Amino acid sequence: MRRTITLLSLLALMSAAAGIASASPALDAAGKCRDNGKFVSAKLCQAPAAAGKCRDMKTKKFAKCSAANTEPVPEKK
Repeated sequence: MRRTITLLSLLALMSAAAGIASASPALDAAGKCRDNGKFVSAKLCQAPAAAGKCRDMKTKKFAKCSAANTEPVPEKK
């Protein structure tokens, strides 16, 4: 039982580390874009733009923006 718990916790730790490693590279202290110590394109360091939200015009429920009869969700003031 103890061995199973140890293996499961080790597996969870390894999967969390893999998730962190696959994240996009960040800027270093000098403002340069680095990935594993190598300089990479600045485009890789930029966060992706947030996808716009759309809603159905009749029901006002969220829908895919590519669907028919949709409108962008107005920004909150």
